[in-house]
Amino acid sequence: MNVKQSKYESKPLDELGRVAWSAQENDVWLQLVTRQLACIKDKACQEYLDGLRLLDLPHDTVPQIPDVNAVLMRETGWQVAPVPALIDFDHFFALLADKKFPAATFLRTKEDFDYLQEPDYFHEIFGHCAMLTHPAFAEFTHMYGQLGKKATPKERVYLARLYWFTVEFGLLSDSQGNRSIYGGGILSSPAETEYAFNSDKAVRKPLEVIDVMRTPYRIDIMQPIYFTIESIDDLFAISQRDLIADVHQAMELGLHAPLFPPKPKKTEQQKETQHV
Repeated sequence: MNVKQSKYESKPLDELGRVAWSAQENDVWLQLVTRQLACIKDKACQEYLDGLRLLDLPHDTVPQIPDVNAVLMRETGWQVAPVPALIDFDHFFALLADKKFPAATFLRTKEDFDYLQEPDYFHEIFGHCAMLTHPAFAEFTHMYGQLGKKATPKERVYLARLYWFTVEFGLLSDSQGNRSIYGGGILSSPAETEYAFNSDKAVRKPLEVIDVMRTPYRIDIMQPIYFTIESIDDLFAISQRDLIADVHQAMELGLHAPLFPPKPKKTEQQKETQHV
């Protein structure tokens, strides 16, 4: 897989594994956390909120990786691993297989405050790390890394859809119809939180593994479909399946028709402008 270029660069760590975040970055973090905590109130799942309490992330300064890692190691044996802005699939799966969650050490600027296509430090730390304190979620993510590390490139494409609709954009819905959010891609985005939780336009359906693997997605739009599980423990049950056999069955059945329009193609002028 070719790694796309990012306009952001990860910041270096000192000998103690800490980043020298600027006053401006601390202010951006404060604004992001303040806004998102208000947005996810009564929407985030209890497991996520419990994880946030364990992490005890600061609000007025950007959290440091060693502080996050101390909690993750104690709870589930995981660690956050600093990486460049974008990494390839080989690196990504190898880290997860080793119980290391990749996090690029850059924070969006105020110009990109509302939306950033590549995952920044806020997305990874605030969106994902709280769930990694939960044993079932942590085991599912570990299994996914082990599986992906050994999978073929074509198999990885189908596995990626499972990750996308669980770790990134997963919802909980219990037998009484109570809805909550556990996916980090939702929990770190105010617009996606509101849309996933309340929009009548979004399709929500119970998660079936092969169905998910056959469902296309786009990364640059609100998700037209979300898959629900009843409990985070359901992820552990999924991790015990023969998921490569599921991948092969999904391949044979073929993809569902996408619920979104195709991504607009760049004009020749736009392509030229990109390289100026």
